[in-house]
Amino acid sequence: MIAYLKGKLAHKDPTYVIIDIQGVGYEVKISLTTFGKVKEEEQILLHTYQHIKEDGHTLYGFKDPAEKKAFLELISINGVGPNTGLMILSSLSVEELEQAILQNDHATIQRVKGIGAKTAQRIVLELKDKIKKEGIAAGDGTLPGFIQNSNKLKQEALQALITLGFTKAQAEKNILTVLKKSGPDVSLEALIKASLKSSS
Repeated sequence: MIAYLKGKLAHKDPTYVIIDIQGVGYEVKISLTTFGKVKEEEQILLHTYQHIKEDGHTLYGFKDPAEKKAFLELISINGVGPNTGLMILSSLSVEELEQAILQNDHATIQRVKGIGAKTAQRIVLELKDKIKKEGIAAGDGTLPGFIQNSNKLKQEALQALITLGFTKAQAEKNILTVLKKSGPDVSLEALIKASLKSSS
C-alpha cells in the first residue's frame, strides 16, 4: 500500500494531480479541498489511499492526514465508494462534515451530489460515535473528532493523563477545560500540569 507520495507537481487539475517522482508520473485523484491547498506548490506531498479493483488501481491523495482519515471513515460505510467519499470531501470541509454528523444534520450531507437520504442517515449513524470516541469532543458535540484526533498535543497529553491513572473521559474533559482557558499554544508540559489540577 502506498502511504504517501512526495515529488514534483507535474500537472494539476481540480480533480486530479500528476506527481513526478524520479521520472515516473503518478496520477492521483484529489478533492477540491486538497486542490485549493496544493495548486501553488511545485514540490508536493500527498497522503494517499490505493484503491484496488479488478479493472485497475486508483490512487486518492490528501494534503492533510485528517482529510485522509475522514475519507477512510466514509468509505468504510456500506454504499459509500471512494469516488463518493471524494465528492463529499470536495463539497464539505472535514470540519463541516463533522459538524453535520455530530448535529444529525442529514440535509447538509444530502446536498452533496449523489447522496440520498438513506446514505446520509447511514453516514451520521455510523460515524457519530466514532467521532465522539476518537476525538476530544465537547459534551455538546461542538469540537470535531477527526480534527482533534490529528492534534498531536492533545493526544500526547491524553495519553500521559491516562498513564497517570485518569479515565479517558475525565482526561479529555480536563484537557478541554484547560485549552478553553489557555488557548491552543500551551506547551505539552503546561497542558498536562494544568489538566492534573483541573477538578472539572
